[in-house]
Amino acid sequence: MKYVRPYWPYFVLAPVCMIVEVLGEVILPKLYANIVNNGIEAGMGTGYIITAALLMILMAALMMAGGVGGAYFGSKASVNFAGDLRRDVFSKVQDFSFANIDHFATGSLITRMTNDITQLQNFVMMILRMTLRAPGMLIGALIMAIRMNPSLARVLWVTIPLMLVVIVFFITRAFPRFQTMQGKIDALNSTIEENLTNVRVVKSFVREDHERDKFATANGNLKQAGLNAIRLMIFISPLMMLFMNFTTLAVLYFGGNQVIGASMPVGDLTAFVTYITQILMSFMMTAMLFMNSSRAMASARRIREVLDEPLDLSDEGAKQPGKLVEKGDIEFRNVSFRYYKNSEGKVLDNVSFHIRPGETVGIIGSTGCGKTTLVSMIPRLYDADEGQVLVDGVDVRDYSLRNLREGVGMVLQKNVLFSGTIEENLRWGDENASMDEIREMAGSAQADQFITSFTNGYDTELGQGGVNVSGGQKQRLCIARALLKRPRILILDDSTSAVDTATEARIREAFRNELAASTKLIIAQRITSVMDADQIIVVNEGQITGIGTHEQLLADNREYQEIYDSQMSRKEVGA
Repeated sequence: MKYVRPYWPYFVLAPVCMIVEVLGEVILPKLYANIVNNGIEAGMGTGYIITAALLMILMAALMMAGGVGGAYFGSKASVNFAGDLRRDVFSKVQDFSFANIDHFATGSLITRMTNDITQLQNFVMMILRMTLRAPGMLIGALIMAIRMNPSLARVLWVTIPLMLVVIVFFITRAFPRFQTMQGKIDALNSTIEENLTNVRVVKSFVREDHERDKFATANGNLKQAGLNAIRLMIFISPLMMLFMNFTTLAVLYFGGNQVIGASMPVGDLTAFVTYITQILMSFMMTAMLFMNSSRAMASARRIREVLDEPLDLSDEGAKQPGKLVEKGDIEFRNVSFRYYKNSEGKVLDNVSFHIRPGETVGIIGSTGCGKTTLVSMIPRLYDADEGQVLVDGVDVRDYSLRNLREGVGMVLQKNVLFSGTIEENLRWGDENASMDEIREMAGSAQADQFITSFTNGYDTELGQGGVNVSGGQKQRLCIARALLKRPRILILDDSTSAVDTATEARIREAFRNELAASTKLIIAQRITSVMDADQIIVVNEGQITGIGTHEQLLADNREYQEIYDSQMSRKEVGA
């Protein structure tokens, strides 16, 4: 009802228009029978025939108006219904945490917001055009047939139960097949999305044949699932036609004998055959409606899974939702975290440390030791299973997500840019920034020089994901975007790995100048990236094994010494 209520006039007018069409379909055969019985056989003359014919033309015009109105209002209702539903599903996905998104593949979410909602849209249209038309035609034609010849109408006592059995049989088998088919569409969309996103890797490794085979498998699975589902649709229509033709033959046989015996007028037999056809056609429409409902129910169930997904992270329970991040003080108190809550191994295990406002803190450790997970807890991309993460002395769960994340800027390990101009991408940091501010922050990120070298400068269009700039350029654009936000806390997750050391040094200098009051956390693989930090946190297998300055850690921390020796010795050899 949430999606029906705003458009209730369309949902009312569409069925009303279809009832007008049904009334015409029920009345027309009787008018035709009157022409045959009274105008021709009874000899009531041309005037009677013309009058009846004009009534038929008027009724046909009303039917046309009803049909066009039903289609128009049905389209308005179904398209608006689908548009609002798609908006809400997309909005719900925007509120998903990383853990929520992990429950659904990207291709599956795309399918649910496109194909599944389109199936529901088509079904709503069908409901509005058939739900009243089919039973209306059935009831109207049945009443007219029984009034016209009750004994001949007994033929339906055999046909209708058989048709009901067939309809129930097919519907019970259709639902699981359509559910399977929608799952295969998910798999195909995931395959296509992965291939197109990573097309450069595919080509560089000459894996086109492998990708073709993978696509052929997913496409073949969908084709087979589609055929399994459509076979039911293929069989039901000819079976219904078979029942209709046999019933028509039986009516013509028994009705013909009544005409010969002069107990039934010829016009009534003609009208009766039309009514029988309408009755059986209404059953066919009902069967098609139920068959399509099976697919729509499968799609509705998949959409409900998204809408009903409990949000892993929300503002519910926030004690200070209006509070803003003002200083940038960060504290972890005995924090532990697991990605899979039933697993024994912890990604982070009893982590505790304190970072004062304005400090520059380096975080270093081996790949997969939990560095990114650690910093992801500050803006609540994940929540701690045990312990507390505090910003400015307040548990991050007591902030509203919006206010917390407004105070935190992140340059992720995977640098993401969006379709649009360079300027539009940078304005993600501050949509109201002036061009002078944009150029200033781009200069601090060492990006202004290469941007201005492009023909269109800041108006240069970036391809999807920024495919037309290099890895180092992409990193600098992402850093400029974060600087433009001027956050109280800035997190850089290995965000200068694709730039040379001289450029990296200038970027670090810009951090000290432009964001002197902000707290800066730098995750790095290169020890030179964090040597000048106020303090360095060493992470190993989810635990903190050391905190201190470069000199302190070099003197007494084994893990830090090993990282230093391996990197600096390679540097000396290279020199």
